[in-house]
Amino acid sequence: MLTASKKRKENIAEYLLYMWQIEDIIRAFGLDAERISAALIDSVPDMSDAQRRDVRDWYESLIDMMRREEVVESGHLQINRNTLGELADLHRRLLADGRYDNYTRAFYDALPAIVELRARAGDHPAGEIETCFNALYAVLLMRMKRQDISEATSEAMAKITRLTALLAAYYAKDERGELFGKDEDSDGQ
Repeated sequence: MLTASKKRKENIAEYLLYMWQIEDIIRAFGLDAERISAALIDSVPDMSDAQRRDVRDWYESLIDMMRREEVVESGHLQINRNTLGELADLHRRLLADGRYDNYTRAFYDALPAIVELRARAGDHPAGEIETCFNALYAVLLMRMKRQDISEATSEAMAKITRLTALLAAYYAKDERGELFGKDEDSDGQ
């Protein structure tokens, strides 16, 4: 909860990937709040009883949402799908606005990798931004499992990472109302 709040404020891309990881952690513990508490909360030093209660309540709330939204085995919570939707909407607005040609260049640089990944998705390909996040999450899981990542995959992921990093930076500016103002310079940074 504390980490999620911090990531949400600092980097929306990291926040979304973190929340997907939390969903998977909850699934790995069988949506059992007691097991989560014993393994992840109770053993943390330097946490007050009030903080422990808050974190337990947060996990219990997420568990309840996962059950209600029927994403117990797979899928993402609506709050996370909403965040992804906001990012996809911002992506479209950035591409449509000529002042953000650095973003457009980063997108077209990553586009061949995105197209290839979408082609592999079969009958239900995700949108461009969701495809980027799916790829980032897949590589994160591969790294956690200490699996080899090919040079071609690493090169593609570098392009996707650059695109999502720019998108996250623009998201922060947009949240502050600084993105689409009249005085915004052309590089947007």
